[in-house]
Amino acid sequence: MKMLSIRSLPRIKPRISRFLLLEMKNAVLPRDYELSVAFVDTGVMREINGKYRNKRYSTDILSFPLSPCSGEIIFSMKDIEKRAPMVKRGTSNFLAFLFIHGLLHLKGYSHGSRMEREEEKIRRKFNI
Repeated sequence: MKMLSIRSLPRIKPRISRFLLLEMKNAVLPRDYELSVAFVDTGVMREINGKYRNKRYSTDILSFPLSPCSGEIIFSMKDIEKRAPMVKRGTSNFLAFLFIHGLLHLKGYSHGSRMEREEEKIRRKFNI
């Protein structure tokens, strides 16, 4: 059984290795947690954000718990590429940073200092 599946639109190039995603996933979530990762364009992200969050704009990441042992993280590479310089990070580094953030949401964390401390601990482990 696959525990990590990655999908991408043909013209979207994820800038991170599958191995790193799997290592980070296993550091945060149980090994048997089934995670789907999708890379979409801004139009698709805008539709998803509108449908599930009632927001009419694209965003860099969305995470959706599907069950206690499965979830999905969706990225918009254009939004990540646009925002990375604003937070003084390279695109791949920012993508990894956001992936950790999404994993913690799937684990049940909400924004706040507890989540930030956990993010920092995981970022240090992976040198992000």
